[in-house]
Amino acid sequence: MGLTGIYNAAVPEDVAISLIKHAFSKGITFFDTSDVYAAHANEVLVGKALKHLPRDQIQIATKFGIVKKEDSKIIVNGSPEYVRSCCEGSLQRLGVEYIDLYYQHRVDTTVPIEDTMGELKKLVEEGKIKYIGLSEANTDTIRRAHAVHPITALQMEWNLWTREIEPDIVPLCRELGIGLVPYCPLGGGFFGGKAIKESLPSCSFLAMLPRLQGENFDRNKILYSQMEKLAEEKHGCTSSQLALAWLLHQGEDVVPIPGTTKIKNLESNISSFQVKLNEDDLKEIEETVPISEVMGSRTTDALIQVSWRFANTPPKA
Repeated sequence: MGLTGIYNAAVPEDVAISLIKHAFSKGITFFDTSDVYAAHANEVLVGKALKHLPRDQIQIATKFGIVKKEDSKIIVNGSPEYVRSCCEGSLQRLGVEYIDLYYQHRVDTTVPIEDTMGELKKLVEEGKIKYIGLSEANTDTIRRAHAVHPITALQMEWNLWTREIEPDIVPLCRELGIGLVPYCPLGGGFFGGKAIKESLPSCSFLAMLPRLQGENFDRNKILYSQMEKLAEEKHGCTSSQLALAWLLHQGEDVVPIPGTTKIKNLESNISSFQVKLNEDDLKEIEETVPISEVMGSRTTDALIQVSWRFANTPPKA
């Protein structure tokens, strides 16, 4: 997502493609995009990069459902007609014959989830997508969707300072055999020192996050300092590597998707696999970033309104 803007200024196309190719050379085979990132441009970019890679050795995930932002409100569409048109568009932009994992990016609360899933099931049967995923869905929606066709993955925000999904959603996914794909695994770059060790561009979406503003940010910086100290002194790694390692140790069904625009950060993220933690380590990390001391909401009001907390859909007639 970040390669075409949002968090930072977009990077030149040749730099972005070289970064994706470098990631593949290091064993990264799962690439995540969406039709809404930079108004289709991110899918086009990923498609160009994929021409340099063996299709049978990579997995492409993309998403549909977020139409646009209008008057500080995010418009979501999960109608069968929209599902199909978005899939056809993504296939064309990516330049592929099938999508490995196709997510509903946000839940449309005006359309029964069974209707959305019914069309996705048809796309699976037609060979246009291999697997179906959901993002920011609640337990009821997940169960109803899974009853129509198996859900392969659930993409949710999950990191050291955003852990609301742990009591109910994570156990349900494990009950149903659904993989977990944490987005923002570094808390919007916070645990990598974003906004602390480097300033945020004025155009960055991160500048809008309540946790990175004003008094909230001043208080939250203390948590970063504690995390950095623990990482360096006990584990011999960076705070970002320790934060990713914590997530990776939550289970083999957890696949974080950290984004970056720099090769050095990519290398650092990959090195988090080398950080080994035991149960006592995990507990100590969680105590270093106690949820009770995190100040501010995890994201903007507009995105909260289309989050899993407000993701009920009408019953199927």
